[in-house]
Amino acid sequence: MKNYRMILTALLTLVAVSACCPQSTSVKKDAIEVIKARTSIRAFTGEKLTDEQIHTLLDAAMAAPTDADARPWHFVVLTDDEMKAGLYQREHHKKMVADAGAVIIVCGKTTRMGRPHGAQPDAQPVEVPNNYWFEDCSAATENLLLAATALDLGAVWLSCYPNERIVERIRNYLSLPADITPLAIVPVGIPAENPEPKQKWDPTRIHYNKW
Repeated sequence: MKNYRMILTALLTLVAVSACCPQSTSVKKDAIEVIKARTSIRAFTGEKLTDEQIHTLLDAAMAAPTDADARPWHFVVLTDDEMKAGLYQREHHKKMVADAGAVIIVCGKTTRMGRPHGAQPDAQPVEVPNNYWFEDCSAATENLLLAATALDLGAVWLSCYPNERIVERIRNYLSLPADITPLAIVPVGIPAENPEPKQKWDPTRIHYNKW
């Protein structure tokens, strides 16, 4: 009886693995297709995003890797037409953000709780600079763009940090705290254009083992 149970368990395991492997391969292929399909969309229909779409985008953004699990990201979501329209007054981005279904400003907390350099191991944590907020929030922004592509939405990464003029303007417009810095402005919405993704594969940029 014991041998029978072992054989049955082994057969069930094999069936489970066989069943999941094609699905796993499909998921990997779909992920690559989404990455390759992502392109910057700068024209939108004006249709609003649903709460579910916004939630899905932000959930994907927060799944990004982050140094020491600091998760420094914060997101300001603009859905109000007046707030979107006021984000840019004279710049050529004004129509783009006004027509987007939502505008998501990816921000980073530039400090974190930690021990100062050289402090004793039993020292109490204090606010210290978070030197990796930029990388963490950049990863979150890329996740956001890929999620938009997967949802058949369009999005574009508009630069903010480290341009001090834009950073201060956006910080003042959104009443951000002093330790919160806007990194990227991401209009998202139903695309009103369909540009082909750029082919960026370039083997001359690849170096194995050393330059």
